[in-house]
Amino acid sequence: MTQNIYDSPAFFSAYSALPRSVHGLDGAPEWPTLQAMLPDLAGARVLDLGCGFGWFCRWAAGQGASSVLGIDVSERMLERASTETDAVAITYERADLEGFVPEPAGFDLAYSSLAFHYLVDLGDLLARVAVALPIGGRLVCSVEHPLMTAPVLQGWSRDGAGRAAWSVNGYLDEGPRTTDWLAKGVVKQHRTIATYLDLLSRNGFALQRLVEWGPSPEQVLAHPEWARERERPAFLLMAAQRV
Repeated sequence: MTQNIYDSPAFFSAYSALPRSVHGLDGAPEWPTLQAMLPDLAGARVLDLGCGFGWFCRWAAGQGASSVLGIDVSERMLERASTETDAVAITYERADLEGFVPEPAGFDLAYSSLAFHYLVDLGDLLARVAVALPIGGRLVCSVEHPLMTAPVLQGWSRDGAGRAAWSVNGYLDEGPRTTDWLAKGVVKQHRTIATYLDLLSRNGFALQRLVEWGPSPEQVLAHPEWARERERPAFLLMAAQRV
């Protein structure tokens, strides 16, 4: 099961104070780029994987989506999403993405913002999402950039024979990374860019666009504290089509 850190009271309180939690999509600096990767949603059946507070669900409904299903593992986040939602086209469901099975051919767009890097078996989810989309259906998603999920972890460990060895986990060493982000012990899954692309290809998707997102010079002028994000990208944005 996916680590449900978002239902921890301390984490939830800290996360709720972030700009993207207070201001929604307008508080997410990567949103304009991600929005430009989306198809026309008029009449579309939309699936939001890791919907959080439901910001994208409400936006999609406002764009004319015929139905929007938001999935999240966090009870606290869904409770707030439901409280702030009055669009009849939107439904929320609590489920762990590691095992969630969407309705076959039930959606035209699958969307996910900053959720896939928590999943151990992303390939399995992508295979299920592919079944849920028709040929030509779209997947648009964002993850933390692999440069962000791959801190160099150094320390003593023991091999199978019990011998001590100094180990280093770098960019090419994929797997779980435990970090202290808003709370201690948050587990994210590090994958290389190549692995993300391979997972898409092997599970029925053709990449249409990939963006290693960093703020534009204009955004840095407005928010000087974002200047460091131009040294190394914070997010990886991907748009793919079901083939």
